[in-house]
Amino acid sequence: MKKLIAFDLDGTLAPSKSHFDPRMVTLFDRLLENFDVCVISGAKYELYQRQFLTQITKEPHLLSRLHLLPTSGTRYYKFENSDWAQQYAEDFSPEQKKAIITALAEGLEESGYAVEKTYGETIEDRDSQITLSILGQEIVAELGDEGVRIKEEWDPDGSKKMKIRDIVAPKIPDFNVRAAGATSIDVTKPGIDKAYGINKLMEATGFKKEEILFFGDKIVPGGNDYAVYEMGVDCIAVRSWEDTAYALEGIVSVVR
Repeated sequence: MKKLIAFDLDGTLAPSKSHFDPRMVTLFDRLLENFDVCVISGAKYELYQRQFLTQITKEPHLLSRLHLLPTSGTRYYKFENSDWAQQYAEDFSPEQKKAIITALAEGLEESGYAVEKTYGETIEDRDSQITLSILGQEIVAELGDEGVRIKEEWDPDGSKKMKIRDIVAPKIPDFNVRAAGATSIDVTKPGIDKAYGINKLMEATGFKKEEILFFGDKIVPGGNDYAVYEMGVDCIAVRSWEDTAYALEGIVSVVR
């Protein structure tokens, strides 16, 4: 029997860096009434606040069942004493950051996929994760739905991200380099990926692998959701938040 439902964020619960659709808000709140819920994403914690924490339930007894693992599980936040409290963080050293940022910049240039017009930073230091966003971190914030469309159309089959990833990875072999969102590459410390985050969560909560169900849109070799599949957690691969919503409607109807 599943007791914890875990999700990737962008492309799984919402369009890239966008708010939850009202349909998803309703389903998410219903899910919290019956399960522990985890959101593990390459996104930084501040984006969790922007994308969904301001929309979902404010009931403390329900939020206590929600587990936040931003930056690919390199951080863990839990709702305690009416606020979100950080439980751990796996931060880089200054020397590690410099090497990673150099490799990402070189990899993008060598791939031939650098674009002239970007929106915000293209390489963002998230302390425990460094992320390359080829079109810029703020494209959705600045362009809204048009930004989502541009991101989705830039690399629909994921081949561009994988080429960049394959150029960058040999430059920094001591780190995990994974294709992430629609237009991004994430780098974390060795041995730290979404499987690491799920394992840390199991240690903190006592849940077993057999009791977890994971939804993700990058459950493919080289994708940042694939590590969860490799660790033996039951997974559902989706193409969009609409696929996830359809599956959740079935889940909440059974536990109604």
